[in-house]
Amino acid sequence: MTSDTVQQDMFTVLHGQPAPVVTRWSYSAADPFAVSLSVRTRHDRWVEWLVGRELVVEGLSGPVGEGDVRMRPCSVQGYDIVEIEICSHDGRAVLEVDRDLLRHFVDTTLDVVALGDETGRIDLDEEIARITSSCAE
Repeated sequence: MTSDTVQQDMFTVLHGQPAPVVTRWSYSAADPFAVSLSVRTRHDRWVEWLVGRELVVEGLSGPVGEGDVRMRPCSVQGYDIVEIEICSHDGRAVLEVDRDLLRHFVDTTLDVVALGDETGRIDLDEEIARITSSCAE
């Protein structure tokens, strides 16, 4: 039996910085289209981005993304990595994560929910009720 959630911590290099930072990658069947990418800051605070799972899957094999999050595989000093560029009105960060570690995380999410099966995991009536109840407040 498989769990409905996946979580994996990885050391990630912030482009141009000598020390790695910890990132936490999370996936839940309850939100089957998204991956949570959290970066731990110096003060043990986590900054979180929601990224489309399909973008992460495609980012393993080629450049993808428009707007705030872009990914591309590349080699740096003989290491296969995925470069993740995150932009916001506060600035820009480029993260470098080991491609094999990210591939392992993605493969584990596919064990939870296969690509193409995401819509079968969403209860549309429940989502509509949640949205409409939050609008009424």
